[in-house]
Amino acid sequence: MKKIFASLSILASLLVGTVAAFAYPDRPVRLVVPFPAGGVTDLAARLVGQSLSIKWGQPVVIENRPGAGGLLGVEQVLKSEPDGYTILMSTNGELVIHPAASAKPRFDPLSDLIPITMATITSYAWVANNGSGIKSLKEMVDQAKAKPEHLSYPTAGIGSTMHMAAEQFNAAAGVKMLHVPYKGGAPAASALTSGQVAVGLVPLSSLKPVKDSGQVTLLAVTSAKRIAMLPDVPTVDETGVLKSFEAAIWTALLAPKGTPKDIVAKIQADALEALKDPTLLERLAAVGTDVSPVAGEALRSRIAGEIKQVSEVAKSAGVVLP
Repeated sequence: MKKIFASLSILASLLVGTVAAFAYPDRPVRLVVPFPAGGVTDLAARLVGQSLSIKWGQPVVIENRPGAGGLLGVEQVLKSEPDGYTILMSTNGELVIHPAASAKPRFDPLSDLIPITMATITSYAWVANNGSGIKSLKEMVDQAKAKPEHLSYPTAGIGSTMHMAAEQFNAAAGVKMLHVPYKGGAPAASALTSGQVAVGLVPLSSLKPVKDSGQVTLLAVTSAKRIAMLPDVPTVDETGVLKSFEAAIWTALLAPKGTPKDIVAKIQADALEALKDPTLLERLAAVGTDVSPVAGEALRSRIAGEIKQVSEVAKSAGVVLP
């Protein structure tokens, strides 16, 4: 008799889980973006959210919660009920750089969050101000080697994705350039076009105004393959300066720890389907961003690997975040 009751209990649990997944969602879902409206993370969230809203027949409400370099939005999701009605669209800035370079990380992405899927990936372009006289990536590296800390480059701030990508390049190329942090990507780009700094990494999503200024030369892109919007610009690998070098900003969907597995599986399947939508692909390509559907445990492994890599780069460069 005990065995019968145990079997019935297991069956009931399975049925409850199946019903929950089938019914989900039966009310609006909140998708938290830890940055202001208008950036690539926000755009990715809105495009994916729109597709999910149509599929689910329920609104996916985008909630922008900027602050502390994206950490406030992440922490809000961590404090939410793990029922699938609050999910997160975050970046490698919060998920990799924060735990890798912080003296006291405020959360652990590997244990506190459930990876659903990567959504987008945006590479950078190495750019030189025309006043520097640099016309190729090789010339940039040669100058940096000849005069350590002579070439200056701007970033959106200490520990930003842009900063750590540049330090990753410096370490791989064996050079030391002078880091000039600014309060955001826009002033960093302005410093580059005005000639306040010599060279810099610019996310492809922010490249158009920099390129259109006529004050810069595009040296290379940090993607594995050439970018369709910049067919004449070589990859770092193609320049012969470094082999297999890549750097990018990526976004990903995640849920708070404890979210039911069947609900996570449904969100994942539907999000992956959304990332195939031709309109979404076209909108993202227009701003130099590609879809990158690395899902579930593959995403967890990627985060873990990048944390290890960035930890080493941060230690070598002396970058310690609060």
